[in-house]
Amino acid sequence: MSLTSKLMGAAAAVALLTGAQGALAKSREITVAYFKDWPLPFPVAKNAGPSEDELGVDVNRVAFDTGTAMSAGMASGDVQISVSQDVPPFGVATSAGQDIKKLDVAVSYSDNDNCVVASKLEIDEETAKDLDGNKVSVPIVTAAHYGFFAQMAHFGVEVSVMEVVGMTPPDGASAFVRGALDMVRGYGGSLGRMKEHGNVLLIGDETDDLGVLVFDGTSAPASFVAERPDLLAEFLSVPTDATARWNSGPEAQAEMLPIMATESGPASAD
Repeated sequence: MSLTSKLMGAAAAVALLTGAQGALAKSREITVAYFKDWPLPFPVAKNAGPSEDELGVDVNRVAFDTGTAMSAGMASGDVQISVSQDVPPFGVATSAGQDIKKLDVAVSYSDNDNCVVASKLEIDEETAKDLDGNKVSVPIVTAAHYGFFAQMAHFGVEVSVMEVVGMTPPDGASAFVRGALDMVRGYGGSLGRMKEHGNVLLIGDETDDLGVLVFDGTSAPASFVAERPDLLAEFLSVPTDATARWNSGPEAQAEMLPIMATESGPASAD
């Protein structure tokens, strides 16, 4: 799985690979993909934005575990809006020819994306080189994947001699708790669970100093962006207004936080 938490917008798009452009323009439903574990103003916005009648479409919101899955959803035509898609899967998709656009910065989260080492190993930043040869899970083709390589390079750990297994953060956390992994890379609510059984090597500011600036953005297929500008303008205003409200001060944050915590899950609320 690059700056303060900011949800600036969302955009819409539907399958560009099928060639069904005309049917797309007349669609009466859009699906919004989002990453549930980020406690953003977006969940508040979905409860207080323009009605589906005002948008002229039914809105279906679906939680995804990774940005790679969001790319696949947009490619298949199942997803029209991807909120909080990390940059690497977006780059991989566009490099492969998928015509999607990054429209906005949704959130940055350097404090909520990290490597966690099993407590039993008693490895910290001073002894990180001892990670050579150990087993680690990483969510492949994500910002976290990039951060893993950067952190290992910083500590001089040879990734080539590690046993690297591709797992989503929830799956990685489960394996880590069972003792099946020596180290795990994760984010969101899963990271909190991982940290109950291990320790991090760096904190957010330290990863920023390495040049690992972790952020997600809002993505959409170019065809839908071009065909539904009015819908997009209306939709984009909702999370933007919610973010402005959140940034207005403690009173607004106190009102919004319970909704955000409920929508994101208790691990994120912590």
